[in-house]
Amino acid sequence: MGRFFGTGATAGYRPHALGQLILGLGLGLLLATLGGCRSLTPVVPRQIVLKQAWEIESGDRVAGQLITGSLGDVSVQLQGTRLRAPFAGQIELAARGFHCIYFSTAEVPAYLFRYCGVRRPRLGQVEAGEAMGRGSQIQFATLRSQPDGTWAIVEPSDRVLERSLNQPLPALRF
Repeated sequence: MGRFFGTGATAGYRPHALGQLILGLGLGLLLATLGGCRSLTPVVPRQIVLKQAWEIESGDRVAGQLITGSLGDVSVQLQGTRLRAPFAGQIELAARGFHCIYFSTAEVPAYLFRYCGVRRPRLGQVEAGEAMGRGSQIQFATLRSQPDGTWAIVEPSDRVLERSLNQPLPALRF
């Protein structure tokens, strides 16, 4: 602290050190700004209404501890595997839950697939097999559209989950 502050008006003042500090702060601000420019469009998380309601859901806290899964979720230890789009479709942030995304596809239009625990999700349109994000442990749930506009959690699809965890097969070229 004595390098920059002293008893006199200019005591300990070093112009080159101050210049380096300003340059470093400016560079840090520039890097932070560039890193945050992935999307200029504001992301609005998808809000859905679940037909079922449980006392404890993903994103809640109990005794100060974060709940990362809930009834209807299947927990999967990824062990470095990327989470992949099971079909061509759309990825949206979920309004509730612990790092949750929704995946929807025209291939199964009455369903949403929820993945929680996803870090650095890729949002928007994706092709089958493209990375949706990463995580050390995810929770997977299958939701079905109801006639009244709500969504119900149904038995998870092992085939969709399997496609989300496996590397896509390479296309055959003839």
